[in-house]
Amino acid sequence: MSSSSTHPSSIPNVLSIAGVDPSGGAGIFADIKTFSALGAYGCGVIAALTAQNTQAVTGVHVPPTDFLRLQLDTLFADVAVHATKIGMLGSAEVTATVADRLAHWQAANVVLDPVMVAKSGDTLLAKNAIAMMREALFPQSFMITPNLPEAGVLLEQRAPESVKEMYRAAERLRELLPLSSERWVMLKGGHLPGSEVVDLLFDGDRMIELPAPRIDTRNTHGTGCTLSSAIAALLPQTAGGFRGVEAAVRQARQWLLGAIAHSGDLGVGSGHGPVHHFHALWRR
Repeated sequence: MSSSSTHPSSIPNVLSIAGVDPSGGAGIFADIKTFSALGAYGCGVIAALTAQNTQAVTGVHVPPTDFLRLQLDTLFADVAVHATKIGMLGSAEVTATVADRLAHWQAANVVLDPVMVAKSGDTLLAKNAIAMMREALFPQSFMITPNLPEAGVLLEQRAPESVKEMYRAAERLRELLPLSSERWVMLKGGHLPGSEVVDLLFDGDRMIELPAPRIDTRNTHGTGCTLSSAIAALLPQTAGGFRGVEAAVRQARQWLLGAIAHSGDLGVGSGHGPVHHFHALWRR
């Protein structure tokens, strides 16, 4: 077993288990950029490969699960991992393997972004993997970060269509997580119309509304990946307990708003462009 501590003495090591987006806007490349921008050392385990740009996903390749297991075991045997972000997994077999190894290594601060559909509308998760995610991976997750369509799929109902319906969905999602320990739902409300975006943060007791102005831009590729990665990077850097989690989420959202607002500084592709992960570090 790894001797990983959940409280790093200095710079936290944060792992992304996700797919590869060659355009760099989403997936593991976006995750590593996010970790780096927010003061964490990024590690990565490849769970899927995609042929993808800012307009479409033209192919998906899932590596053998034996090699995925080897990647995870080799990393955890040596590196103290203080938080883990999970993104695209692709298949039920990959999902089960990741869940098994996270349980074996007693991984801390697992943030699960249940990636199902790309910004282009292309499917990224096999249907038979959704039940496996609920049954095997949710018990290993400290926080899940679904958007509204993903929440609908996970709950086997239509997606919430109002903030009021989001409240009920967040409550039902929390019921899918272990009830005997601290676990969180971060329900992202960006699919609702309006000039304001409202997310909900819920731990089974406290429901926190997190409003933010909607930024008018087409450059929203990878926003979900980036937000969950930002939360994972910041969780080990904030004080423990309820206030620490809330602080990490608020800081992650504020940083993402800046990354979206500065996305026009980049010129990547002709579809949904990426956010600017290094907006606070690079000078124009």
